[in-house]
Amino acid sequence: MKLSETLAIAFDIGTTTISASLIDTGTGERLAHAGALNPQREFGADVVLRLQAACESEAKLLRMSQLVGDETLRLTHELLDRAGTDIRHIRGVAMAGNPAMEHLLLGLPVRSLAFPPHRPSFKDGITVSTRRLGWESDTNAYIFPLPGGFVGGDLVAFLYGALGEGLNGSPFSPPGLPLTPANSLFLDLGTNAEIALSAEGRIFATSAAAGPAFEGGNLACGMAALPGAINRVVFTGDKIGFSVIGSGAPRGICGSAVIDTVAGLIEAGVVDTTGRLLPMGEIPTNLGNRIAEIDGEPVFILYMDSSRRIYLSQQDIREVQSAKAAIRAGIEILLRRADVPADQVQRVVLTGSFGSELCASALKSIGILSEKMVHITGFVHEGVLAGIEKALCLREGTGGLERFSRLIRVIPLSGTPAFERLFIEQMNFPVIS
Repeated sequence: MKLSETLAIAFDIGTTTISASLIDTGTGERLAHAGALNPQREFGADVVLRLQAACESEAKLLRMSQLVGDETLRLTHELLDRAGTDIRHIRGVAMAGNPAMEHLLLGLPVRSLAFPPHRPSFKDGITVSTRRLGWESDTNAYIFPLPGGFVGGDLVAFLYGALGEGLNGSPFSPPGLPLTPANSLFLDLGTNAEIALSAEGRIFATSAAAGPAFEGGNLACGMAALPGAINRVVFTGDKIGFSVIGSGAPRGICGSAVIDTVAGLIEAGVVDTTGRLLPMGEIPTNLGNRIAEIDGEPVFILYMDSSRRIYLSQQDIREVQSAKAAIRAGIEILLRRADVPADQVQRVVLTGSFGSELCASALKSIGILSEKMVHITGFVHEGVLAGIEKALCLREGTGGLERFSRLIRVIPLSGTPAFERLFIEQMNFPVIS
């Protein structure tokens, strides 16, 4: 399939958020960008709950399909309005998401995905008319390949943008890092955290159920990376500074700030290695004054005014702790499968819908990255969307993308003793020296 010769739209269909861009495929220029919450959240914050709902009722499955179809159409009109054009000029659409999101987008049965051995109903990319998504126009929409299990088109897009054709294309690489090192680790951190290791021409990939903590979802004051979200938190001694997306008072906290905060609390000794938020009496600094109790649960207050309190609860910290254990265990599984020692990883590339660039040292503090990895880590903003845009600009069609997707070897984690053992081993936060 040859995607487009003029204007095209890329969609990253995330569990928590949907990100979209309008591009000129002739030049690769991004003409407009828009984003929104995934409206399927009314059926649950994570993939598991939505799959359960879809298995319970065909009406729920079709409703979820309609919700995301309608939202992609709304975002399309928003993009076109910003660019001063209309839908008649769109020649191609491409969409990527994790396997659950792609199935729900298309209204496909999900039972084979929801239950072992967790097989998607298609592997290669497919092309559908946008009319199938509820649009009024009849435009080809390319849905990215699904390598297997819960490794989806979003990871394919991220890796394709980073590695290109047969691992020898023109990869984007964080500044100061080598372009084509032998061993590269890729992390797309979100509700469905996807992890890949490129090791001398081989690609191993897996998916860890991290929960919505890294995207700010399902937390006491969590929200997506939208206006009003605290997206950066800095600890300076016993003082805290933060930044907010957009203007005005903060309304909640998104994923990047959640990681900043938990890392800062660990480094300040306010959270111990077991993940316990210490009581005020055990904290020797003024940070102890930010400890409170809400609905019987200990919390750490980040911001307070006359109308709201924004905080992390003990349960929020547990959510981050569980997510980091799953991700770190997934990394270890891939390193072992590829027979690559952790100290031989030469590049780490991060992406995700956090709201701000993640601080590598914060990821070290919570236990996802090692000390060495901090110095070889770079962050790619909207890495999935960038990969989808790259595919839309292909002149020779998507054959190369399909071949690339087939290189990815999926390593399942669910129910494997090694993963379960590593998950338990990685549960505690590191000791900060």
